[in-house]
Amino acid sequence: MLRAVVFPVARETFSRFRPQISNRRAGLMAPKPLVAVCQVTSTPDKERNWASCAHLVREASGRGACAVFLPEAFDFVGKSLEETLSLAEPLGGEYVQRYANLARECGLWLSLGGFHERGDDWESTKRIHNSHLLLDPKGTLVAVYRKTHLFDAELEGRVSLKESAYTNPGSEIVAPIDTPAGKVGLATCYDLRFPEMSLALAQEGAEILTYPSAFTVTTGSAHWEPLLRARAIETQCYVIAAAQTGAHHDRRASYGHSMVVDPWGSVVAQCHDGPGLCYAEIDLEYLNRVRKEMPVFRHRRSDLYGRVALQRGSPSP
Repeated sequence: MLRAVVFPVARETFSRFRPQISNRRAGLMAPKPLVAVCQVTSTPDKERNWASCAHLVREASGRGACAVFLPEAFDFVGKSLEETLSLAEPLGGEYVQRYANLARECGLWLSLGGFHERGDDWESTKRIHNSHLLLDPKGTLVAVYRKTHLFDAELEGRVSLKESAYTNPGSEIVAPIDTPAGKVGLATCYDLRFPEMSLALAQEGAEILTYPSAFTVTTGSAHWEPLLRARAIETQCYVIAAAQTGAHHDRRASYGHSMVVDPWGSVVAQCHDGPGLCYAEIDLEYLNRVRKEMPVFRHRRSDLYGRVALQRGSPSP
């Protein structure tokens, strides 16, 4: 099982968690919230995927994580459009209920990075939504973000994916959610390439941006880390990116390298190849210091290029 990789520049990794437990017992300092990031290899077998994810969540709970982040397509990765549509479920179905029970059992927050949702428009469109779900420790579904940017790419001889062939795009960005780790802004995979979205979430108070993903090997090896670090630097947020890894079936593979980036742009935790976990402490005092020392949002010239605003709508769940 993979663990956090400790970098020389890292501020927060699991390696620093144990000493802080001792300090807390001595009454010297408050503990920083610990988050866990899961890396999995989903297949068309939903039962196998459930067992793998549940094992990681329980392991993270045993380590003291207050929130666990799962990647896009944690439920399954289908071999064909037809299989993908047939395996999709509504939010009120049995599969999501399992995760609600798991969140309640473990007493933690769960970010379910990309659920294949049969929405209210299923009967009329026969298309699904790619939905990022957030569950609280009571198992309550507190937010649903439906992916707005759909990945359609044709890189000759390397990548051929058309998410819009079977997915309806979401119509709104969801306001950040208060959690014990900080205010969490929800996004998914391809959204990472659109900085306007991260800026809108940051301007609405986000302290953590999430990008659960299933990046292809081609795009991941070229762009994954640079994009994640850029989103962290420009918003001065923590960025948490749970990722799919390895071969899902004979037609698709993912890049992996789940990671956490701090508000200065440093990678503070990372998985490499294969399923596993990495951990990071979220230091909001450090985040606020970065923002105070370099107040980029105060320096923005909205009079020249406008304000990127979050569209207010009805509650998502």
